[in-house]
Amino acid sequence: MANSARVPISLARSTWRIFDMSLVQMLWSRRSVLLALVVGGPVALAVGIRALVQWSSLGLPVVNGAAITGPALFGMMIWLLYIRFILPVLGVFYGTALIADEVEDKTITYLFTRPIPRSAVLLGKYLAYLVCTVLLVLPSVVIVYFVIVPLGGGSVGQEFPALAADIGMLVLGLATYGALFAYVGARLKRPIVIGLIFAFGWEPGVQIFPGYVKQATVVYYLQALIPQTMPNDSAIGGLIQLFNEAPTLGASLVALFGLTAVMLFLAGRAVQKREFVLEQ
Repeated sequence: MANSARVPISLARSTWRIFDMSLVQMLWSRRSVLLALVVGGPVALAVGIRALVQWSSLGLPVVNGAAITGPALFGMMIWLLYIRFILPVLGVFYGTALIADEVEDKTITYLFTRPIPRSAVLLGKYLAYLVCTVLLVLPSVVIVYFVIVPLGGGSVGQEFPALAADIGMLVLGLATYGALFAYVGARLKRPIVIGLIFAFGWEPGVQIFPGYVKQATVVYYLQALIPQTMPNDSAIGGLIQLFNEAPTLGASLVALFGLTAVMLFLAGRAVQKREFVLEQ
């Protein structure tokens, strides 16, 4: 019986066990409570805009002689608030912590002494991160959609396919950022600083430079997945085109899925090979 208890568990079963154990802990952590407030920011802003438009004579902003529509304003909020801020923040603060939190809490050795592959610890916690962040972001996006899109005569039903596309894009963005920062967290000792520099220094900084360097960012590929909310003749479309041209949809999907898979593989390998020394 003692020997059977030490038989290694398959990677799939091990990943599921770690996911099941980690999800509840992650959902009710202090980090999730704080980041829920961040995700609630766009909701508060949307409600404020709706109240201002309906209860005052100001109306929606006018660009080139025409008022911005509700769908266009929703597209702007998706781009500026979710893609450029919320997705990187969630990726950095969750992704880098998948392994770092276990090291800081001195529970990593407990997990590694169990008869499961080391990489299953990272994969299970990564899946828990993905579910947790989707549960945080999805309600926020849906509420903002129903508050903002009807402004200026926008149709909630007509724009629903765009909402579905935006949600899919946001989930893919969370998956890619999470995998990238999971690798940073598994590879480096104090990863959160590196993650913040990449997300809010490197990514926005290189967009203004010509050439191929901007392709070494996640946001470069995400922008190709959202043109349905930003018509080319709108202020939002002009805002993006001011910095760079979007890659093709196919190239962006290949790049994002490929980057996610590669980063998860490298993160799992780093966890397998790294010697974790717990500080006293």
